[in-house]
Amino acid sequence: MGVATAVDGLAETVARACADAGVPAEFAHVTACLANADLPVEETALRDEVLSRGWSRSVRVHNDTFAVLRAGVDEPRGVAVVCGAGINCVGMTPDGRTARFPAIGKISGDWGGGGGMADEALWCAARGEDGRGEPTGLSRALPAHFGLETMYALIEALHLGRIPMERRHELTPVLFRVSAAGDPVALSLVHRLAEEVVAMASVALGRLELLDEPAPVLLGGSVLAARHPQLEDRVRALLAARAPKAAVGFVTAPPVLGAGLLALDETAAPVVAAARLREHYGV
Repeated sequence: MGVATAVDGLAETVARACADAGVPAEFAHVTACLANADLPVEETALRDEVLSRGWSRSVRVHNDTFAVLRAGVDEPRGVAVVCGAGINCVGMTPDGRTARFPAIGKISGDWGGGGGMADEALWCAARGEDGRGEPTGLSRALPAHFGLETMYALIEALHLGRIPMERRHELTPVLFRVSAAGDPVALSLVHRLAEEVVAMASVALGRLELLDEPAPVLLGGSVLAARHPQLEDRVRALLAARAPKAAVGFVTAPPVLGAGLLALDETAAPVVAAARLREHYGV
């Protein structure tokens, strides 16, 4: 998807919202928190495209993880780790400093996310069934999710397209169920994800000089927000060792709230404006 196409989708949302409110699409400032704005150069390209739409002469574009972080804090200070289909981490401070990662997959050093966890589970299950790896309950549970009896049958179905590859994400909850039942292979994957979450969070805290200060570390996205005990407990224990003053929290508020709060930050809006916005979203 190109930059213009991506902003076309945003333009449709803006047009509908303005039509519903009975106001023109003209604003003092626009803050857009967008998926796939992973690199500063991508944020710049998206910002230029948003500027070209004429909504405002003042535009800021952020990666969508910044919206998750801002939605969960009373001031722009702290770190957020989001684990949904992928995994990402950002941090910010009130003076404008930020910490971030490219977060575009293995080439940028990432491990985890719902998609990555499903792939790891399939890898372990295949090797567990054919003897190259350690036996694991994943070898039975993953094919059973699709009504199949063996990993060989599941591999064949995925390879030949009888089960679309995009359905692999359904296997992440299966992985957590097998882990909760005590399977050591599944548990090792859950614990590795916890290590990745804490590694990202602690590095971001360190870059912002918050590693030894009280600071929120917010967890969001479908995998982390599900609050699987084995994952959450491990994250808390590892983070307590790396950043003992950090306070773990969870974000369930919609990211658009964070984008709105970032816009209010940019315009130095009165505190009451942020309170009203939070009230609107029931936070």
